[in-house]
Amino acid sequence: MEMVVATRAPEVPAEEERALIRDITVAAEAHAKEGDTFFLITNRWWQSWIDYVIQDLASATNNGSHHHEYGSNVLRRPGAIDNTDLIDDTASEVSNMEIELHDTLVEGRDYILLPQQVWEKLHGWYGGGPTLPRKAINTGLSQTDLAIEVYPLRLQLLLAPKGEQAVIRISKKDRVGELHKKACEVFDLIPDETCIWDYYGRTRHSLMDNLEKALDDANIQMDQDILVEVTSDANGSLDGGCMGSIQENEYFERESTSLIADASKSGLSNENFASNNYTSRSYSSSLTQSQYLRSSNGELDNMHGTSGMITRGSPLGLTGLLNLGNTCFMNSAIQCLVHTPEFARYFREDYHREINWQNPLGMVGELALAFGELLRKLWAPGRTPVSPRPFKTKLSRFAPQFSGYNQHDSQELLAFLLDGLHEDLNRVKHRPYIKSKDADGRSDDEVADEYWANHIARNNSIIVDVCQGQYKSTLVCPACGKVSVTFDPFMYLSLPLQFTSTRSMTVMVFTFDGSTPPTPYTVIVPKQGRCRDLIQALSNACSLRNGERLVIAEIRNHRIHRLLDDPVVQLSTINDDDRLAVYRLPKMDKKPSYIQFVHRRDDLDNGSNISSTSWKPYGVPLLAQVSRNETVTGMHIHEMVRKMLAPMQKNQESQHSVQSSVSTRTQTYHTDGSKFQLQLIDDSNTAIEQSNDTIRIPQSSLAAVIFVNWSKADLKKLNIHHLENLPEVFKYAPPAKRTRGEPLSLYACLDAFLREEPLVPEDMWYCPRCKEQRQASKKLDLWRLPEVLVIHLKRFSFSRTTKQKLETFVNFPIHDFDLTNYIANKKSSERQIYELYAVSNHYGSMASGHYTAYIKLLDEDRWYNFDDSHVSAINEEDVKSGAAYVLFYRRVRDGAASNGIQSYVNQNHRSSQR
Repeated sequence: MEMVVATRAPEVPAEEERALIRDITVAAEAHAKEGDTFFLITNRWWQSWIDYVIQDLASATNNGSHHHEYGSNVLRRPGAIDNTDLIDDTASEVSNMEIELHDTLVEGRDYILLPQQVWEKLHGWYGGGPTLPRKAINTGLSQTDLAIEVYPLRLQLLLAPKGEQAVIRISKKDRVGELHKKACEVFDLIPDETCIWDYYGRTRHSLMDNLEKALDDANIQMDQDILVEVTSDANGSLDGGCMGSIQENEYFERESTSLIADASKSGLSNENFASNNYTSRSYSSSLTQSQYLRSSNGELDNMHGTSGMITRGSPLGLTGLLNLGNTCFMNSAIQCLVHTPEFARYFREDYHREINWQNPLGMVGELALAFGELLRKLWAPGRTPVSPRPFKTKLSRFAPQFSGYNQHDSQELLAFLLDGLHEDLNRVKHRPYIKSKDADGRSDDEVADEYWANHIARNNSIIVDVCQGQYKSTLVCPACGKVSVTFDPFMYLSLPLQFTSTRSMTVMVFTFDGSTPPTPYTVIVPKQGRCRDLIQALSNACSLRNGERLVIAEIRNHRIHRLLDDPVVQLSTINDDDRLAVYRLPKMDKKPSYIQFVHRRDDLDNGSNISSTSWKPYGVPLLAQVSRNETVTGMHIHEMVRKMLAPMQKNQESQHSVQSSVSTRTQTYHTDGSKFQLQLIDDSNTAIEQSNDTIRIPQSSLAAVIFVNWSKADLKKLNIHHLENLPEVFKYAPPAKRTRGEPLSLYACLDAFLREEPLVPEDMWYCPRCKEQRQASKKLDLWRLPEVLVIHLKRFSFSRTTKQKLETFVNFPIHDFDLTNYIANKKSSERQIYELYAVSNHYGSMASGHYTAYIKLLDEDRWYNFDDSHVSAINEEDVKSGAAYVLFYRRVRDGAASNGIQSYVNQNHRSSQR
């Protein structure tokens, strides 16, 4: 591939580059709209540029006791932009796009998306390429719901009856008419004599004759087929060839079969081949309800037939699933559900009578039917792998996020399947409206039972019977102490791992207008994030208004040590024991000058014979801003300070009076009946009087200093708690006692999950007493446990720019997982003991990883590894690994024998042979 090299513009200093790109990015993101062009740039080059332009900041912050890791080394200016590592040269040969991207690219890991203005600036400075533009599309009802379409739809056009094929790219927001036009151009057809069909799964679904309909609305999926058909009527009527028989199926099926045979001869794997041409010719993707019912009599035909290798009495349930192309995530999740004993029994019996055909929240029974058919095939005699293509076809129809052949998350699929199967099988046909009642002093037992009864009145299915439990959720308002207790159902537990890729940061926010007292906020940000991530999280937490902005300052020795006003500064430069003050200031058109008001209190020197007052720095400084060319008077300075101090005064009634006085620019302030005095001193030790005299604000690279001297009497009139107690960014809790090298236990993960903690800013709670959104503390307790307990280990973390996987080894029990002491409901005396029977594993990275399933056949008491189509026995000690992702536990009743699925299935199989 040729590299397009642009002529470089003259070099610009690194600091100027950083400032320009920052300003352009902020402006571009603020005005982003549908149709805007963004550009991909390789993350490797982007990170080298980031390191280059912030090296002066890094060296400036690593002073004193912090030494630069690389001494005096200076990073060189990056070379030309080189995006070739994002390009798939082989794929470009088979589509209409000049440049094709690799299919497995991940934003933040492989590439960064830049607004057009930023790309043009960087490309002008550095040159290089290739240029990779992508459009912003609207993904919701609001005009601000934008996403960048990095991968437009890739569609295979099949021309009938000639059998010609072509691959094109087209936006999912384009109209059907645009697809029709492209098809005619590719095959050189006359538009009036050509029609196109939705040919998903090589089955005619619908004639695409509404040319104004968006492809997204027409449910066209990535990598699906589009049938292009020439009408036999020269007048362009669709009553001829387009509505005729489906004779072209035989041609395309024969071609697919021969292609598969050729692939197997050449040694190509199903996984690599399926993403292009592999199609099953044994199944229709649109089976009718009657076809499902007719095929549910227990005659479980396999698409490949039985191989003759099965012998009477051989164990059932050891059938693998073919990989259709990055579908290992789906195969792993399906095997875990299929081998859940309660589900295996249920779907092998006559479950059709429980299908809720009218549920608007369900999938008109199609998901349940497709899953049931697949389960029966996997429990049929024989070991020949089964193709899950009919099931995937249904899944993609109802959950487009799982369409195509990209890798997905097995836990996300499990969550969708459990919820979707529940809705398809909900026994409640008409859901009553039930209003929750307040506890009103009633016992937790009574309220919990009432919540559960209300839940069952609306949700009653095999999924609820087997998988749903109940939380006790307690919220406490930090302002008024209001306690709210609810009892909510859950389908699975998502447990955090102790070593996360995010960090908790606590700061104190001060307002410039005195509208609220200083307030601490705790937010969750990426460990490898930047200051913009912290600002965004805090903006959400404190409900920042449009005309406001936040300025973050590190406080040392009661002064501002540094301002963190550059959004690209890494959060790793902020230590957990640092103390941050955040100032909520109005936005200004131009860069302002800052004034920090440093508090000092009189410190009586008792070591001298003559008593004297010395002024000692104290508390957290306040920060104000003025325009650089603004004339500032002493009256103005006093008013700014009084405004910011107003909410800290002790007397509530006086406080309202103060705020009223501030708004009317009156200079009389009273607290506890006495006049409130301020003594302001500039850096030359000159008093600043309340007058209209102009005050010189000294220029400072940080913030000019004005001292606020406090007498002990006046200091008593303030709630000095706000000034004295600036929290650390993160206060370490005593760690759990663990010996060196000991793995993280599942019990420790459960403890962390149930620990009381503040809500994240995105989930602020509306306090009914305060009538405001509050960052309440939340405590979860387990109240009612299900028969099958699904536990998701949160190995994946996401932020705006990074996606990471934690490889932490978790020591989970295989036998005797005892949750008795974790149950808050003490009414039940029954022990809560669980046994592990299935594990969904994830190996490798997020984008290119691989899923398997470890399953225990209960009657055999033996574990097997289900790796797509390959099934093999493993030892129990091999079940535990750092790849464990989703754990499936089954309740063990005291004194009850294991109710194995194998005995049921084998008995059923033997009786059918008599």
